[in-house]
Amino acid sequence: MRDLYLGLKFTFSYFSILPIYFSTTDNLTKPSILGFMLFFLPLVGLVLGGMSIALYILLEHLAWYAGLIAAISYMMLYGFIHTEAIIDVADALYAKHSGKDAYAVIKDPTVGAMGVLWGISMLLVKIAGVMLLLTAKQYALFLSVLIISRLGLLLLVFSQDFRSSFLDSLQEAFKPKYFITSMMLFIIVGLYMITWKFLLLLSLGLMLSYLIASSLKKQLGFINGDVLGTTLESVEILLLICISILWL
Repeated sequence: MRDLYLGLKFTFSYFSILPIYFSTTDNLTKPSILGFMLFFLPLVGLVLGGMSIALYILLEHLAWYAGLIAAISYMMLYGFIHTEAIIDVADALYAKHSGKDAYAVIKDPTVGAMGVLWGISMLLVKIAGVMLLLTAKQYALFLSVLIISRLGLLLLVFSQDFRSSFLDSLQEAFKPKYFITSMMLFIIVGLYMITWKFLLLLSLGLMLSYLIASSLKKQLGFINGDVLGTTLESVEILLLICISILWL
């Protein structure tokens, strides 16, 4: 039970900026803790999304400005880590086209102009999509997107090979029981929120996660944490666009 609790804390500590504290005796490298860390990953999207919705409702009298604040707040709550990943991956892709070592570029702490442009462009599109759902009061659809994008990451961790020692450790710890149980639990949550639409969005989201990650792997020659972050961000943006076209 303690490993489950530590795994829950670890996932919020790693994938959000929420203040989470650990004891010096907590061993976060235990496989069971790492397994539970990934198990609870979709819950991070649910909680951060819920906080953003609460902020929007609190500021709703500000109209579109409330949506802008809430949309940016969602991204701030996960520390812009996935947006940063887009910048790194874009730089690596352009470097690869120039014959440079993509892995060395992606690990370089400095960023290039193309990475910044891609990061800003996708940031603006995502903010607009989140604003559209919030101002239309489509809260359940918004939360579903955040859950599905993270379920897509679980699928990738479970099925792909990585060039990252940390991801290798996570993959080794993420046993089928964690993957299957997490998928079933959050599918039930999604069905409760938006019924059959969740299954449609989930199928699309998982397919997009696999295709995007596979395409990036083909171009870069590897998958690491930045590729996963870029995949998550891309899936959320594409799902927001699809929802806007189909249901708004």
